[in-house]
Amino acid sequence: MKLPVSTEWVLHCATSLAQLEPGATASAGQLAGYFDVPQAYLAKQLQPLVKAGVLAATTGPRGGFRLARPVADITLLDIVEAVDGAASPYECREIRQRGRGALPAEDCRAACPIAAKMATAHTAWRTSLAAVTLADLLTELPEWAPERTRRLLVGAG
Repeated sequence: MKLPVSTEWVLHCATSLAQLEPGATASAGQLAGYFDVPQAYLAKQLQPLVKAGVLAATTGPRGGFRLARPVADITLLDIVEAVDGAASPYECREIRQRGRGALPAEDCRAACPIAAKMATAHTAWRTSLAAVTLADLLTELPEWAPERTRRLLVGAG
């Protein structure tokens, strides 16, 4: 499975926002500068997180993005599915019923074993991401990381 580069961006942005003081925000420009990514493109990638209720956005001079829910209530799956969707990356097109090796339809009533294994793998992947929250990630960061993030991202600390 290959995810777009923007998935990495939004995962890191959400983790960075999780390190801010409660109620603090960071603008798309601040986040883009922090990670050296294009601001306009990043801002577009953050919008689905707002729509999904992962982030909240405010406007004005002190506006920006913040987490919309507690860190313990936001999973990696919430973030990934907000920007990449929930559909499986594998789509069975029943090629076993095409070409010279085509099987008759009556031999294909059961799910294709390959499609079944791919569905199992997708479920395992989703389950794994759903088991990790932003709170879990924060416990794995070095002790000095949140203060550094606050200082460099929004100038606080």
